[in-house]
Amino acid sequence: MPLRRTLLTAALLGALVPLPALAQKRPDNAPLSGVVTRVIDGDTLLLQPAGKPPMEVRLRNIDAPESCQPWGPESKRALEEYALGKTAELRTSGRDSYGRVIGSLSIDGQDLGARMVVEGHAWSTRTKWDNGPLVKQERQAMALKRGLHAAPGAVMPRDFRATTKCPPPPKG
Repeated sequence: MPLRRTLLTAALLGALVPLPALAQKRPDNAPLSGVVTRVIDGDTLLLQPAGKPPMEVRLRNIDAPESCQPWGPESKRALEEYALGKTAELRTSGRDSYGRVIGSLSIDGQDLGARMVVEGHAWSTRTKWDNGPLVKQERQAMALKRGLHAAPGAVMPRDFRATTKCPPPPKG
């Protein structure tokens, strides 16, 4: 019995040792300032930090209509109006499968993703378990028939992507 307890204790201690190392490797979530130089679509843009190469940023917590989807061009124009040429603050939260930085972007202290949803230009990102972090803003836009919610039959981008493939946006 003592040998078994010793092995179990050693295994538990060994499992705990890497925890501080993992905590040290967490990415720094300090905000990064830059200028929005291009809007690709309703939830993706280029941010140019001072002295660094431009970053392709996918706005966190939202899903905007695809460029070839109804309301896609309007969503892109709205994001251009809100952000293009303006200084923004980015808080990163990771990268997506396309290598884009995922993050929350704010301009003059206002979260751009939340603004896109509340104005009816995007949906709150869904998860398996709920309707996402901006569901209250989405419901407000729906109730007020803002943007893409003005006409019945708006299709969420994830459902649209399941049945339709848009051509890729032009580079540059």
